[in-house]
Amino acid sequence: MNIAVLGGGVVGIATAWYLNSKGFSVTVFDRQPGPALETSFANGGQISVSHAEPWASPGTPLKALRWLAREDAPLLFRLRADRALLSWSLRFLGECLPWRTRANIGRIVELARYSRSELKRLRTQFAGDAQLHYQQLARGILHIYTDRREYAHALRAASVLREFGCDRRPVDVDECINIEPALAAARAQLVGGDFTAEDESGDAHLFTRSLAERCREAGVRFHFGTTVTALHRNGGRIGSLVTLQGDRIEADGFVVAAGSFSPTLLAPLGIHLPLYPAKGYSLTIPLSPDSVAPHTSLTDDAHKLVFSRLGDTLRVAGTAEFDGFNLRPNPVREAALMRRVSALFPELRPAGSPKPWCGLRPVTPGSVPYVGATRYENLWINTGHGTLGWTMACGSGAALSDLIGGASPAISLPRVH
Repeated sequence: MNIAVLGGGVVGIATAWYLNSKGFSVTVFDRQPGPALETSFANGGQISVSHAEPWASPGTPLKALRWLAREDAPLLFRLRADRALLSWSLRFLGECLPWRTRANIGRIVELARYSRSELKRLRTQFAGDAQLHYQQLARGILHIYTDRREYAHALRAASVLREFGCDRRPVDVDECINIEPALAAARAQLVGGDFTAEDESGDAHLFTRSLAERCREAGVRFHFGTTVTALHRNGGRIGSLVTLQGDRIEADGFVVAAGSFSPTLLAPLGIHLPLYPAKGYSLTIPLSPDSVAPHTSLTDDAHKLVFSRLGDTLRVAGTAEFDGFNLRPNPVREAALMRRVSALFPELRPAGSPKPWCGLRPVTPGSVPYVGATRYENLWINTGHGTLGWTMACGSGAALSDLIGGASPAISLPRVH
């Protein structure tokens, strides 16, 4: 059985790997010239089950209103005549209800925990020259807080996460600095934190490239530089895909893992995903040997930023800007990232200019991705992972490949309508 996977980011490549390992013949299509060159290219670098609280929570609407006039706001909704954004926003407000937030946390933690365990299992499969090299660090993730109200909210959220199996435990300021000594210069700003020892960090781009190479060695075929423009149906099945060059390519099954561009492919088939692109930013800062910079991956919840050590660089990433498919970088938002780095790590000494990046993260109203079957018997979806694509990629790929192969997935995968 030949499966076409549409999308060559971390989710698509992980899906291809797991499908191939179950005996399927797999072909990956992506418009970029290589794997992980869009959303997976320069993200925050975290495998963060501890980051499972969705953006849609009871306190978010008021914050978003206060931030409307701030160009550097952590979460910025740009007012625009955009029917898709209006529809998505109304659903987002519905997901902010307390019971919806709690239910979404449970689903996110379930998938994220499973995915983290699958990633660990995947690493053990490779040895010697076949190892997956991606600057992986298994030092946990520390959430830090500089505002007492934010910290009080975080303690309540962490309690809910622990109920669902994520061991995110509170730590005081002294323990924050013990976990990450580079925070010592910011001691006066800190009010506390919480720590998840099982979480990890690493370079998602390097991981995806390495896994893609293992896929190629195992027989997966790749069509990079190929834009898929449509899927053609034949009754209750999908018969073929069509490329921008006009080629029609048949397959026995199709997986749409095209991130923010997935709705465009699915809408003509009558599948309307409430999914919207949220532009995130990152800076990759080269470090001098005498830099006082963190090694433990950090999450600064109030500013919606994460910090990950990737070799001799520091990656700071985050924020969300809802502005359609606009990929123009905003210097104000980039400067805000650097200001926060300087505030927390005044002794960080860059070895050169930071490398800026921005990318579109496919976000669902409740932050729960769409992974599963559709009304078409040979069409499946694996998209909408938002800021947790790297965290959820292996679990999503493994569970979906089980479903396609006729086995019972380790986690529940509702049908996507």
